Amino acid sequence: MQMLMPKPQIFVERTLALIKPDVVDKEEEIEDLILRSGFSIVQKRKLQLSPEQCSNFYADQYGKMFFPNLTAYMSSGPLVAMVLARHNAVSYWKELLGPSNSLRARRTHPYSLRAIYGTDELRNGLHGSLSIFSAEREIRFMFPEVILEPIPAGQRARDYLNLYVKPTLLAGLTALCKEKPADPM
Repeated sequence: MQMLMPKPQIFVERTLALIKPDVVDKEEEIEDLILRSGFSIVQKRKLQLSPEQCSNFYADQYGKMFFPNLTAYMSSGPLVAMVLARHNAVSYWKELLGPSNSLRARRTHPYSLRAIYGTDELRNGLHGSLSIFSAEREIRFMFPEVILEPIPAGQRARDYLNLYVKPTLLAGLTALCKEKPADPM
């Protein structure tokens, strides 16, 4: 009798986490909570953003009443940017953060990071990407040297194999058969 096993899947999602200027002194404590929650910290850097860089990072918030205060707050001191990885990283990180308004987080999610470290609606202590797509954009912003390769699946994977892998293998194996070297490696 043959046991049916699901095909193994290797897919580790990544998300961006920011420790904001007013709680950067709690960096070690927050990192410990992150690691104990099953995340891996893939990359980390401490930096200070200019108001212009903050405006670019939060461009989707442009035009909202709190935008000037947000950019001033985020550029007021150093922050810690981290790329977190784990299965369903975006949703688990959002859950660990809790609501964006720290006052509401204290009422509804008292053990969330924003309830613990945030002070109000604007100064909520930490940032997290809202979706996989925003995570990719935000990671590229904070870590411009990083190479984020999407993991193709389904038809995209077949197209990639047909377009890049198969022709390379075919050319290499054909050359190998023609040459018949003593040591093919």
